[in-house]
Parts: sequence; structure tokens; C-alpha cells
Amino acid sequence: MATMAECRTALDRLSDNLASADGDVRGAAALNRSLSCRVTDLDVTFTGRLENGRITVLDTQPGPPREKAEIRLAMTGDDLVAMVAGELDFARAWTSGRVRLEAGFRDLLKLRSLL
Repeated sequence: MATMAECRTALDRLSDNLASADGDVRGAAALNRSLSCRVTDLDVTFTGRLENGRITVLDTQPGPPREKAEIRLAMTGDDLVAMVAGELDFARAWTSGRVRLEAGFRDLLKLRSLL
């Protein structure tokens, strides 16, 4: 089971990956939205913002998110670490229910290029 530190490192790495992306991925990452990532097996939620092509984690709190973010992710810590490492395909994890992604319809259309 991934630790909280490993999950935080994975989010930082994901932020770096988004910041260095180009094309459609860069366009999708350019959203300015609140973001939450719930790590279900650790019962912790990272909250922050996706803006200017980066993810900024502002807080870590126990349990589910206290406020509804505009983009919401939920998965196990192992799945988060594996996805960022390229060992787990996001689209397959999402369609199989291993990863939950919730956002407004327009944001989902933009985020589809990340899939």
C-alpha cells in the first residue's frame, strides 16, 4: 500500500508532467479549477488547484473532501502511484471504476485529452 508521502510525491510528479506537456495535454492542463484527489485506502484527501498547467496541493485532510472541488478524483494510493509512473493506463482504470473522475461536462471534454 502506497504511503501518504508516496502519494504526495506522485501528485508533484504529475504536476511536473503536466507543466512540461505540449499540444492537447497542455491545453487541458491550462484549466483554472479547484481540485481534490481522494486516496481511498489511506482515507485522506489532497486539495488544491489546477492552474497554469500545474497542480498545486494546498491542503491534506483526513476523510472525504470537506468542499466539492470542480475536478474530483478518487482512487487507491497504489493506483495513483502506478498511473503517474505510467504503469496503469488512466482510461482503462477510469472505465473499469478503479479511478473516479468527476467534473463539469465542459471540463470533462477538455480533460479527455489527458486520457
